[in-house]
Amino acid sequence: MAKSSKKSTSQHTPMMQQYLRIKSEHPDQMLFYRMGDFYELFFDDAKRAAELLNITLTARGKSNGDPIPMAGVPYHAAEQYLPRLLKLGVSVAICEQVGDPATSKGPVERKVARILTPGTVTDDFLLDETRDNLLLAIFQHEEAYGVAHIDLSSGRFVLSELENAHALTNEIERLQPAEILLQEEQNPLSGSKHSITRRASWHFDSDTALQLLTKQFGTHDLSGFGCTDLPLAIIAAGALLQYVQETQRAALPHITGMQVESTDDGIVLDAASRRNLELEQSLTGDHKNTLISVLDHTATSMGGRLLSRWLNKPLKDQQVLRNRHQSVAALIQDYRFELLQPLLRQIGDIERIVSRIALGSARPRDLSTLRASLHIVPQLHSEIDSVGFQYVQDIRQQIDTHASLLELLGRAIIEEPPVLIRDGGVIAEGYDAELDELRNLSQNADQYLLDLETRERERTGIQTLKVAYNRVHGFYIEISRTHSDQVPPEYVRRQTLKGAERFILPELKQFEDKVLSSRERALAREKSLYESLLVTLAEHLQPLRLTAQAISELDVLSNFAERASTLNYECPELVGTPGFDIEDSRHPVVETTLDAPFVPNDLQMNPQRRMLMITGPNMGGKSTYMRQVALLVLMAHVGSFVPAKRAVIGPVDRIFTRIGAHDDLSTGRSTFMVEMTEAANILNNATANSLVLMDEIGRGTSTFDGLSLAWAFAEHLASQRKAFTLFATHYFELTSLPDTISNIANVHIDAVEHADKIVFLHRVKDGPANQSYGLQVAQLAGVPKPVVDQARQKLQSLETDAKHSVQEGGTLPLNLQFTPEVDPQAETLKTALQAIDPDELTPRQALDALYQLHQLIK
Repeated sequence: MAKSSKKSTSQHTPMMQQYLRIKSEHPDQMLFYRMGDFYELFFDDAKRAAELLNITLTARGKSNGDPIPMAGVPYHAAEQYLPRLLKLGVSVAICEQVGDPATSKGPVERKVARILTPGTVTDDFLLDETRDNLLLAIFQHEEAYGVAHIDLSSGRFVLSELENAHALTNEIERLQPAEILLQEEQNPLSGSKHSITRRASWHFDSDTALQLLTKQFGTHDLSGFGCTDLPLAIIAAGALLQYVQETQRAALPHITGMQVESTDDGIVLDAASRRNLELEQSLTGDHKNTLISVLDHTATSMGGRLLSRWLNKPLKDQQVLRNRHQSVAALIQDYRFELLQPLLRQIGDIERIVSRIALGSARPRDLSTLRASLHIVPQLHSEIDSVGFQYVQDIRQQIDTHASLLELLGRAIIEEPPVLIRDGGVIAEGYDAELDELRNLSQNADQYLLDLETRERERTGIQTLKVAYNRVHGFYIEISRTHSDQVPPEYVRRQTLKGAERFILPELKQFEDKVLSSRERALAREKSLYESLLVTLAEHLQPLRLTAQAISELDVLSNFAERASTLNYECPELVGTPGFDIEDSRHPVVETTLDAPFVPNDLQMNPQRRMLMITGPNMGGKSTYMRQVALLVLMAHVGSFVPAKRAVIGPVDRIFTRIGAHDDLSTGRSTFMVEMTEAANILNNATANSLVLMDEIGRGTSTFDGLSLAWAFAEHLASQRKAFTLFATHYFELTSLPDTISNIANVHIDAVEHADKIVFLHRVKDGPANQSYGLQVAQLAGVPKPVVDQARQKLQSLETDAKHSVQEGGTLPLNLQFTPEVDPQAETLKTALQAIDPDELTPRQALDALYQLHQLIK
């Protein structure tokens, strides 16, 4: 709370006492305290606001002899400042004047009308139209977690249970919540950059949760939501609902149920895999050159958010996916999507408008947008009628025309309403007879004043006489000083100016009272009509929400059709047999950034060919090839066509990627520790239906350690986990694994050397690479020529020493690849074997010796 809380509030002015009392009830929120035309902030709130918002810090009165810090923003400009605070994770309590200043004795009565937190905002100007704005609650019991999240702007309420902290991290990475609720005593989330709100433990109570949820949904119990066996999730859901009720200070009629989500429903991607695949954010931190930047050409903001949800939770249910694929194919036929998308672009964000209607915060332009959107629905129906696939027709059936609501909105709201209802002018003429009568009385005032002015000029003979109005003094007759001797005696002086005087007539005063009263009554009547209109619309929340959901899905499917047509994507075939048979696959993002044509590549993997050991030069395209396979599989499992000539895809339960290297400074983990942690997750959780990408594993430590680890990882994945694995490496020793493990095959990224320079062909071919081209890549990267020449001399020296060592029966240094010039290989092997005494070798020395023998064979 403010520092002044240590001092008796009785020593403050009555207004400041009121402020301190309200602030004490909201110690964790920045209090926007309404004073006239400004929201004012005091004490520490003022200092913090001045710093965060770059506004002027002033002072008002004193506390303990020191000036009270004060800062403020105009109330009509608050929309410019609130988003900045929320983005910084600051919650705000909006304190409004609810009393009448004219009748108040002492400070005008004020109360907090609403609390804005990062996860509970619904106003359009506070939201990103492209992303869900999620509030996530977490309840921990031992090692397990109950989680619930809600998008208040749409009413979507989801809960689930997770078995460990790693699964929780993955879920947070998937959802990217705007705000997270935790118990006070719960351990902080490691490395979390999200806005955290801590709540007392009694908010996380099972009985309270059950009572809150059943009351909200009007049910006897929660069995109808399929969550009775998820006690931890129910507790989280109850804590979340209680928090939302506190912040909104209003009923929540659009929250009508919960949906249970299971990790078994979708393909699991851990946090590292999401980052490495750059689904929505690139490794550099922006949104360019990501998968969604290529795929999202949706026509509505609702569709864009649905596409994001689909990308972040690819499905395993092949029947659902086939419905999507066949719908896309039907929309491509005869280019139906080209007729649908212009119509969809005329539809507003019905999903969020419906939620604001439910909360009573919908603005006039929300209603005019809803009206314009519903006006498009019959045309949508007409275009969908000719699409020959039942799933699309099912979507059409969910898009209601809402004819009665459209008619109501057409009568009630003017064509282009103002932003706010505050000053009126929203309700259309003819909607309400009483309002029309009051408006006519007010609007006829102008003519009355002109008539009065003409009459009084004639009566007094003062041709400069003016009848006018201002908000401070009301109606008046103004006469210049030069005609003061002609003022009739019945004129009553109201105001004296430097060069003129203003008067009032009893007749004019009566008219003023009547007109001003009619204006106030008209505005009050209009606000009442508007509130009644919102109540009427709120009776249709569920049908409107279903319409919004169906339009969103139609938008995403039409978007997939447009992307497939424009980018030459083909329909994938999902089968029950494990494996992949992909012809001419391309990277969906990289191909859009190249000036030259992208070089496509094939992929064949099956139960007899589960691991591909990929070798080739740096910059040759190994990582691109691996990522494009994962992205293609993911795209197929959200319902999109894919960048390939042909793609047959078997069951997939998880996608793992171990690509790239970086420190995790927030947790004090080195590059190698991060690499091993991510690898451990893969080795512990991959299954026979998992797709695993491992790129340059083991490069973060010494050669012997790294090679040994890479070898062991590859053997475990191929022999124990039997996961479908793309394993890229520069350890050429690993290319001998297919000799002992039958389900491993060697492939390489082709390149050719010409005049000490390298040409990347980007083509994947069978067999191992014959060299790594490290010096050539260094030269291509701009390493000074003398340094490259020196490295080449050193390499030749090392290779010569190695050859002599082998010819003389010595050992071969690891990672030196050459073909011995000694023709009789048998003699070389014999010499090497004679030098080995098996009884004297440690296990490590035996493994090293095995490497040497493999090298000699090669």
